[in-house]
Amino acid sequence: MKQTGKKRKIKIFNDLKQSLHQALEYEQGRKGGLRVTELPPPPKPLSPRQIRAIRQSFNVSQAVFARIINVSPNTVESWEQGARRPREASLKLLTIAHLHPEVLWARE
Repeated sequence: MKQTGKKRKIKIFNDLKQSLHQALEYEQGRKGGLRVTELPPPPKPLSPRQIRAIRQSFNVSQAVFARIINVSPNTVESWEQGARRPREASLKLLTIAHLHPEVLWARE
């Protein structure tokens, strides 16, 4: 059974009204039935020296480290020389490599 246009508009309005009510409750400190997810902050920039130290902690060459984190060897070299800076996804992966290197060594 299909909803008519008017019934659909009323349902959408009621959904929006409920969402607004939940948002107001959240702002007033009452969580209610609202699901809230807080994202972690973006990774902090790393200096060339820090990137080199992360790679050296793996005790591997630039080429092998590049393969571990799935970038080109030229990219790792550029990061370590300061010619380029890693972007957010690469920064996140480098942070994981620093804090939890075992994750990158794990086999599927």
